[in-house]
This record gives sequence, structure tokens and C-alpha cells, in this order.
Amino acid sequence: MGSALLTDQYELTMLQAALADGAAHRRAVFEVFARRLPGGRRYGVVSGIGRFLDALEDFRFEESDLGYLRAAGIVDEPTLAFLADYRFSGHVYGYREGEAYFPGSPIMVVEGTFAEAVLLETIVLSILNHDCAIASAASRMAHAAGDRPLIEMGSRRTHEIAAVAAARSAYLCGFSSTSNLRAGRMYGVPTAGTAAHAFILLHDSEEDAFRAQLQSLGMDTTLLVDTYDVAKAVRTAVELAGRDLGAVRIDSGDLGAAALDVRRALDAYGAEDTRIIVTGDLDEFSIAGLAAAPVDGYGVGTALVTGSGCPTANLVYKLVAREDASGRLQPVAKRSVGKPSKGGRKWAYRETSGGTATAEIVTGAPMESVGRPLLAELVTKGRVVGREPLEAARERHRATLAELPPAAHSLSPGDPAVPTVFS
Repeated sequence: MGSALLTDQYELTMLQAALADGAAHRRAVFEVFARRLPGGRRYGVVSGIGRFLDALEDFRFEESDLGYLRAAGIVDEPTLAFLADYRFSGHVYGYREGEAYFPGSPIMVVEGTFAEAVLLETIVLSILNHDCAIASAASRMAHAAGDRPLIEMGSRRTHEIAAVAAARSAYLCGFSSTSNLRAGRMYGVPTAGTAAHAFILLHDSEEDAFRAQLQSLGMDTTLLVDTYDVAKAVRTAVELAGRDLGAVRIDSGDLGAAALDVRRALDAYGAEDTRIIVTGDLDEFSIAGLAAAPVDGYGVGTALVTGSGCPTANLVYKLVAREDASGRLQPVAKRSVGKPSKGGRKWAYRETSGGTATAEIVTGAPMESVGRPLLAELVTKGRVVGREPLEAARERHRATLAELPPAAHSLSPGDPAVPTVFS
């Protein structure tokens, strides 16, 4: 099944009316941007571009789709005929994945006929709103964790397909691995996972469970030590595995205090190299709060896959220019109270000073002298040209974070770390 019916009905009804009056074939420019960053955050992170490019190539109205639209009476026969032959033949420009964005940043520009471009609104926004929200939360968590690795483990807390996308965005922004196997297969994200409390409860004793896990997975495995009594579990774990025990995991209670007690016990038993992994409703704030604790890694689930309280990036897809009767592109813009937009096709640049970002420059014409260009060519005449490896986006995000001013990494609500300047 293709991606074309991942579409709101009003896009098809607009198409029908525009086809009827001849406006459908006017050239048009749509832009994706956020009027504000959610939750008073200091920056957002672009993610989902690669997933959108895959969806665009698959954006076809199949016979079964057309049959459904016909039977439901959603559009008329001329519109169905248009949809049967639909192929996007325009241009798409966008910020690269891993790049930071700020209010007003034109993170995607779609150029084509109105008929071609309007149909893409929902698929663009559903992918980018989700993935950018997850990436923005993941970036904050990774910064709070510092050099300690993060495991994404939120698949059981969200939609099954969203879980795969979340794992991808988390890895892009610095997580080291995911528990989600489809993300591993589809995107090459490293996977990790050992055992849950159910495995301990299955056995007649905690000792039996630990022994079975060690015999099957080896001494470098991670033993879950908080099913019953943590102190006793740590002692049992070291008695069975000795100093070669890879790690223990704590999933409940006061994680900082528990980690300190466990570290003392492990060291006393001679297991100085055994790592301590903590899980259990972690977010960027609790991760930051554990910075001084003897923790070697974190597992993050619910907060990650829900954007840590901001599950959408608040991105919109707005018409900013359209062809007039003379064939020229004219700026257009909403004037709604509280929801204004700026008309005209735009270009974006990152201004820096001494290697630190100082402004997001958004212009009405190319002005590459003002800073680093942010909009890259993604689709040319309907052909995808902007794919890149996930590792390239991951590396870009590292470089982008290094470029942001220190205020960007504050976890308290505040103004965007870099101002957006329209010129």
C-alpha cells in the first residue's frame, strides 16, 4: 500500500475545486516552518527528511485507493483521473537532518503546481512534526547525559510505526542504540536488550534466573537487580559472574541513591569494572540530576517517544507564493490574528562569529555572503537527489550542537538561543 491516502480529505476537495476553475495548475510555493518552539525550548532539531523522501517516492494513488475514493464519493471523476496519473514533478529544498532550527526557519520548501504540492501537506507534516519533536527531545537528553551512552527503549509506549521513527531520530541525535529491531533492520541503528522482570519472576529463584542468563548471553550481559532486594541481587550477581560481570540495571526507586549503594557494593566485591545502567521514566531533567551519580548509562522510554512533553514540533505547511495571471510568482500570506505568515519564497543562512551561531538569516533572495546556506536540494523535477546516510546526519548534529551558543543547552524555558532575522 502506498502513502497517498495518508492525506487529509480537504486536500482532495481543494484539488477538485482548483481543477474545476483552472487554478490547480498555477505554480505555487509552500514552506514548512514553526511559529514558535514548543515548551520554551532554545532550539529544535530537524529529523524525518529521509523518511519523507521515501514516502514521496511511494506517493501514488493505486487502483484500490481510487476505488475507495470513488465509492465514498469523496471526489469527482475528473479529480480521480488526475490522481490516477499523479506524480510529483516539482522541486523540494530543505534543511538537512541533524541541523538546528528556530522560529520562522523555512525547514522545507516545496515548489510545483498547486495541485501537486497541496497533496503533500499531510504527509510532510505528519512525518516532520513527529520526528522533529522526538529529535529535539533526544538532543536535550544526549547533552544532559554527556559521555554516558543512552539506549532508546520506548517502543511499548507509542504507536508501532512511530516507535521505529523515534528510534531513528534518537540515534540521529546521539543515542547509542535502540531496543527496536525494525529500526535496526531498516536504518542500521545498533540494537541492545537483555531481560525484563518477567524473566526473573519466571524462575524459582533470582539466582536461577541470573545463572540462566549468564550461561546463555555471557558474562558481559546486564543483570536486572531490583526485582526483589537490590543488595542481595548484586551480591548474587557477582558470586555467579565474578569480576567479569558486564553490567547491572536498576529500574526503580531513588536511582541516584541506589546507584551509589550498588557502586559501593560492586567495588567491595572486586567488580570495579561492572557498569551500572539506570532506567525508569527518565527524561532530560532526571538525567541531568544524575550527573554526579555513579551511573554508566541510561535507558529512556516514555519521555523520548512522547517528545518529553512536547509530542509535536508545531510545524505548519503554508502557501507563500503563487503564480498570477501574468505568469509571475506573487507573495501571499495569512493575516489571521495569532497565526500570521510571511509571504514569498525564502532562503536561509546561519550567521556565525568565531565559530558560534549568532543569527538565522532568512532572505527573500539568495544571499550566500551572509552565512552558511541551510537549504539543500532534496528533489529536482520529481527525482530524489538529497538522500544521505543516517551517520552523516548524526555527525552533522554533533557539529551543529558545537556551533550553538551555551544558552542553547539550558533546560529551563527561555527564548530561542539564536534569533531569526528576516531581510
